[in-house]
Amino acid sequence: MALTSRVLGVGKAFLLTGAMVVTYFLFAAAGMRVVLRSQEVSVPDLAGQPVATATATLEVLGLLIRVEPARRIHPSIQAGSVILQEPPPGLTIRVWLSSGHRPNQIPALVGQTERSAQLRVQADSLELLSIAEIRSALYPRSTVLAQEPPPETRSTSVSLLVNRGERTVTYVMPDLIGAGGTEAADILREQAFRVTVVGDHPYPNVPPGIVLRQYPQAGFQISPGEPISLEVSR
Repeated sequence: MALTSRVLGVGKAFLLTGAMVVTYFLFAAAGMRVVLRSQEVSVPDLAGQPVATATATLEVLGLLIRVEPARRIHPSIQAGSVILQEPPPGLTIRVWLSSGHRPNQIPALVGQTERSAQLRVQADSLELLSIAEIRSALYPRSTVLAQEPPPETRSTSVSLLVNRGERTVTYVMPDLIGAGGTEAADILREQAFRVTVVGDHPYPNVPPGIVLRQYPQAGFQISPGEPISLEVSR
């Protein structure tokens, strides 16, 4: 009888302890939910707000803003204003800004340098379809000579014609060994080469003025304006 009473007492103690543990966890869970609900913030709609206004709005709520570098075209939202937002978990709100509406007219690009024209096309959010090339000495190098479509045309893309400059003319250096130095120099100077003729060494059985050495050597590629040196007999 005494053993039965002791077993019942131990059972009641276990039941009481279990009930206390369950009650503790229930109250802890309820308290956690209350804390989490107290920290929840309703993120406002920032679309259309300038980035400075959106930043101030979120600071009041204790939230941060992160502006994404890539901007997107929007037909009605002004450049520098929020066009899209994404509130991920945490306290940082990602936003994308508008680059403004796409321009209605193609700008005048003829006469600009290729680099300047490309920057203008990029700034206006236009698509550069192609760049055709010509080589001419009549226009400055890397200058836009034509565009399609022409300025003030409504379009979202443009193609350019760019001058790459006059093509360089090259020659093959001839073999002048044994030729008359004066005659060879005159012919080369007529082609705009800079020719220097030197004669420092007498050679037996070789008449004066005959080319003995040359630089560049025969077979080398040369262009007008480059220097040529001829050593002749004295």
